[in-house]
Amino acid sequence: MSTVLSIPASSQPLTIGMLLYPGFTLLDLAGPQAALGLHGRTLLFWKTLEQVPTDSGISVNPTHTFADAPDALDVLFVPGGMGTNEAMLDPEVVEFLARLGQRARYVTSVCTGSLLLGMAGLLDGYRAATHWAAYEALEALGVTSAPDRVVADRNRITGGGGTAGIDFGLTLLAELRGDDVAKITQLLMEYDPHPPFNTGHPRVAGELLTQAARAALGEDLILNITKIASARHTRIEI
Repeated sequence: MSTVLSIPASSQPLTIGMLLYPGFTLLDLAGPQAALGLHGRTLLFWKTLEQVPTDSGISVNPTHTFADAPDALDVLFVPGGMGTNEAMLDPEVVEFLARLGQRARYVTSVCTGSLLLGMAGLLDGYRAATHWAAYEALEALGVTSAPDRVVADRNRITGGGGTAGIDFGLTLLAELRGDDVAKITQLLMEYDPHPPFNTGHPRVAGELLTQAARAALGEDLILNITKIASARHTRIEI
């Protein structure tokens, strides 16, 4: 006799709060939202309800301002992107994350979003993932970086760069709703990756390709984000 699996109906849909900020990466947000959004309500936060430009030029409409955020969330999520530097220096963004992160059931990020969590003090004493070019910056915040696709440390779940967002979303969904729900969701998304090249991380790409990728990102950007992180950690130490 065969067993029939289904996505169970829930009387308590998830409340998923996602931060927007100028220059975030759309893929960082879209992958996790595709996995999690089927199972709850997505709230997109910014200071105002005006469109927020991504680092690819596409804009996203917020659904809620910082001021009308709910008291508690099942998931607080932060994407990364080329605008991370500026967001790390924005006290409104950092204070908003610190406030919601204290009450969120899960505190999460993809790519350099973990740096924003670190700036808000939400990764103190935790291991976390980030984009491979930002390991040094994450360490400068006093956070233990891990070169993994997804890192789960208690209720902190973080993903590596960009495309890790779907892996992250399904990992978190399994935690929230169980493996079967996550597996069915993966199938619904037809997430069956077969990349044409095996160069998605420095550990397999090799030195020459990694140097070229760092040059494309911009050494100044990498250096500046590390300086910002170092300054924050120094102030806390003092």
